[in-house]
Amino acid sequence: MSMLKDPSSKYRAFPTIDIPDRTWPSKTITQAPIWCSSDLRDGNQSLIEPMDAAKKLRFWKTLVAVGVKEIEASFPAASQTDFDFVRTLIEDNHIPEDTTIQVLTQGREDLIARTFESLRGAKKAIVHLYNATSPSFRRIVFNQDKDGIKAIAVNAAKLFVKYAAQQPETQWTFEYSPETFSATELEFAKEVCDAVIEVWNPTPEHKMILNLPATVECATPNIYADQIEWFGRHINRRDSVIISLHTHNDRGTGVAATELGLMAGADRVEGCLFGNGERTGNVDLVTVALNMYTQGLDPQLDFSDIDGVRKVVEECNQIQVHPRHPYVGDLVHTAFSGSHQDAIRKGFSQQKDDALWEVPYLPIDPADIGRSYEAVIRVNSQSGKGGIAYLLEQEYDISLPRRMQIEFSQVVQAETDRVGLEMTAPQIYALLQREYLQANTPYALVSHRLQEENGNSFVEVEVSGKGQGETNLHWKGKGNGALEALVAGLPIGVEIMDYNEHAIGAGTNAKAAAYIELRVNGERPVHGVGIDENITTASFKALFSALNRSLSQLEAKAA
Repeated sequence: MSMLKDPSSKYRAFPTIDIPDRTWPSKTITQAPIWCSSDLRDGNQSLIEPMDAAKKLRFWKTLVAVGVKEIEASFPAASQTDFDFVRTLIEDNHIPEDTTIQVLTQGREDLIARTFESLRGAKKAIVHLYNATSPSFRRIVFNQDKDGIKAIAVNAAKLFVKYAAQQPETQWTFEYSPETFSATELEFAKEVCDAVIEVWNPTPEHKMILNLPATVECATPNIYADQIEWFGRHINRRDSVIISLHTHNDRGTGVAATELGLMAGADRVEGCLFGNGERTGNVDLVTVALNMYTQGLDPQLDFSDIDGVRKVVEECNQIQVHPRHPYVGDLVHTAFSGSHQDAIRKGFSQQKDDALWEVPYLPIDPADIGRSYEAVIRVNSQSGKGGIAYLLEQEYDISLPRRMQIEFSQVVQAETDRVGLEMTAPQIYALLQREYLQANTPYALVSHRLQEENGNSFVEVEVSGKGQGETNLHWKGKGNGALEALVAGLPIGVEIMDYNEHAIGAGTNAKAAAYIELRVNGERPVHGVGIDENITTASFKALFSALNRSLSQLEAKAA
């Protein structure tokens, strides 16, 4: 079987919502929502190997540390393991004063009774009731009409009131989800929710939660936003209700749907760290939060050590985060492309500590989430001079002059093409050493002597020469400065095209780096590099580096 030529014979477009005066498109997100993690329930039930108690507790502590204030811990009536985990959290005092445990249940009385029993002794708790309301579930799964589905919700809501009254020491918050809300007729979703509201009787001082799931993402995110805005306008007692979003990522737009849903008036978001969950996953709370952060909004969640959080999530879920996952993937702050690297390097060089963040290609400063700049630029066959120069600057304090960046990038390009692999900063520096710093054939500087007299420089150098046997060569020269004097003493016609120098490090361990662009006998210019504790020695080494590279290239060309 293959894809249909006419998919409309099997699939139909989701109907749009008629709201001519919709307001959400002109809104912006101005404050962080209430965050609820469903990692330990919705996320855990989707794992090939669900978490054991130790992993659950480790995950719980991570969520608390990040700052999630409402955490759905389990479905206590589903298994003894889930029940016991809730008891552990309560009895061993793992729930901070500012954090609320949440648990989930279906509408049967035995499940509800068991759920409330699991929470005995909790200072405060959210109990979450759900039942599916969409036409396909009514017809295919439950064989119930609308009245039957509404009765399930209302009867269960009454049982919530009954069992909560038996444990008055706990501060209860009730949550109801018309599961498959986004696939349910809006009028019917409102009808069921209004019926539950009448039973629970919330007030502005003691609100209930209405969670509106896109249990399966079935339309574009603007339609979900329309559903949320319509619902907020029409639901009874809006001032006594917290509207919560619970999106999935079946169409790949869970984050967008959540953001538009917040613009449409929602107050709360349920999801999982890094988007774990059934099928394609729940909305990624980290991405939504850091999207807010990069818009200048405090998300009220702390991902200062995002890699530490990722480590816990990966080990507990036994699922690796994709290297391209927003904000946290290994490659999301990495540029291989030459033009990208050049823009990033220039951005870093101009970025002031107290200024607005404006580094091209990086929507967030990696340092804000605990990332170093080491992996921002990496070099492969697609890379250019900017990335290579950046790595040498960051790792070795080597600042190549611009024209030398171009020349050396060609050397690196040839090497990456040859090996077909990425090059690390140490490998690039080793290539710089091999190509420039160790370019000592045919002439290697052995020693030099410099005298300054009446504005003139007198230089005498000793070099070991190729084919000279045991006898070193001695050259003398006079000029206006040490380099000019050395050039005057060379037996070869040499013209210095450009010279640059800078310090490497500081204090007693500082060295000097010198860069020379040299033309030999009118041929094309070639660069050389020298590094030494003494700046004059470094400049002489750079000259011999360029001279030797030029002569070697001429020899290879002649052959």
